[in-house]
Amino acid sequence: MRYQKIVKWIFLIISIITLSNCNKEKQNKEGEVINKKEYLPNKNEVNIIILKKDTFKKELVSNGRLVALEKSELKFNVSEKLHKIYVKNGDYVKKGQLLATLDAFTYRQKVNKAEIDLKEATLEFNDLQVRRGFSANAKDSLAQKEYDMMAIKSGYKNALHQLENARFDLKSTRLVAPFSGKIANINSKQYEQVNSGKAFITLINDAIFEVEFYVIESELKDIKTKDKITIEPFAINRSYEGYIANINPQVEEDGTILIRAQVKNDGDLLEGMNVKVFIKKDIPDQFIVPKSAVVLRDNQEVLFKVNQGKAYWNYIKTTLENSKEYVVVPDPDKSSASLKPGDTIIVSDNLNLAHDSEISIKPEN
Repeated sequence: MRYQKIVKWIFLIISIITLSNCNKEKQNKEGEVINKKEYLPNKNEVNIIILKKDTFKKELVSNGRLVALEKSELKFNVSEKLHKIYVKNGDYVKKGQLLATLDAFTYRQKVNKAEIDLKEATLEFNDLQVRRGFSANAKDSLAQKEYDMMAIKSGYKNALHQLENARFDLKSTRLVAPFSGKIANINSKQYEQVNSGKAFITLINDAIFEVEFYVIESELKDIKTKDKITIEPFAINRSYEGYIANINPQVEEDGTILIRAQVKNDGDLLEGMNVKVFIKKDIPDQFIVPKSAVVLRDNQEVLFKVNQGKAYWNYIKTTLENSKEYVVVPDPDKSSASLKPGDTIIVSDNLNLAHDSEISIKPEN
């Protein structure tokens, strides 16, 4: 019995020792795996381009505003109650189209009265000619001095003048379009009193818009009339092509110069819209990279070139830029700086790259 107990204790001790050794071996193996993972090289995945010389689209950017080429605030020349409006805001009208009318009764009466007064004055004028020894209705045979004296004395000239004014006032009760365009800013309603000289309707010819924008004085050398421009309205996700129509020959107090360009309207552009203006110039034979390719190291511009799976930084200078790209040249102050066609340039995931970092190239989509 005692012998059996001793055997059991020996077996228990052997089992504990064996289990402990297995756990240590397992821990050692796991530790080796962890350590191997820790010391595996960390490769950065990047996108690349192959450097070549190409034509750079130099781009001047400014903010501008659309102004109608033809725009007029239309007014009645007489005062009266509004009889009828034939259009509404946003309507397109043609030149000569009737837009609105005033109550014309008073002005028709004035014309009738002026016509009667002219008939009376004509009789008096003819009678005066006879009394002075001339034939009635012999206006063409009268000397100018004689004619003027009798026409004034008889009231004939004044009657002609009054009738002309009355007819003009009657015609002025009708408002017609002086050119084709769109109606805007109607605020009056039927039967309201309309006062002469007060803006009643705005007529806008929006077939072509002027784009007014400013450039700084130093940019003027790159701009001339007939240069092409592109505009992008802030309110519309679309671009429009146009050209520079004129350059104001004066520098403003803030050192800017007013430029006016013209663009055609497809129907969606509106008077007063704010737009972004781009003027592009072609500059050939340049090294061009995306802006994402250029990073700063110690406040100096750097490109990363790829050589045998590693990234090596190369000091450069950016000479020109547009909204998406830079023109780059090797830094003239760094003897090691160089760029040549065929260089592989990293264009993404380069912010945390170090010199001599191992990289892998992402597959193209």
